Amino acid sequence: MKDLTFEQKRSLSRHEAADQLAALADALREGEDAELDLGPGTLGLRIPDDLQSELEIEIGGGEIELEIELKWKTAPARATPPRTETRTEKPQRRNTPTPAGRSRSAKRSTAKKA
Repeated sequence: MKDLTFEQKRSLSRHEAADQLAALADALREGEDAELDLGPGTLGLRIPDDLQSELEIEIGGGEIELEIELKWKTAPARATPPRTETRTEKPQRRNTPTPAGRSRSAKRSTAKKA
């Protein structure tokens, strides 16, 4: 699903088309936050330094179609910092002394008998 879609179709004179393209060129040149006057309203865009472009020309059926497409990411790609694993060491078990003359296993076995 797209976050926003805007499409405008209208008839323009050659001069109006040139003005619209010039406004787009100015917005691209300015970069960062650009405002495009789209007739009934203004659209604000955040334009990064790097873009992907596609130019398509189709001729057929008595018409020429020229499409100029520009794409960019909506948010700058952040380099993810390398993961550093912090190991939490288990506390070392201390040997607790057993009463004299008894081993740990002997202590356990007497506890079970009682």
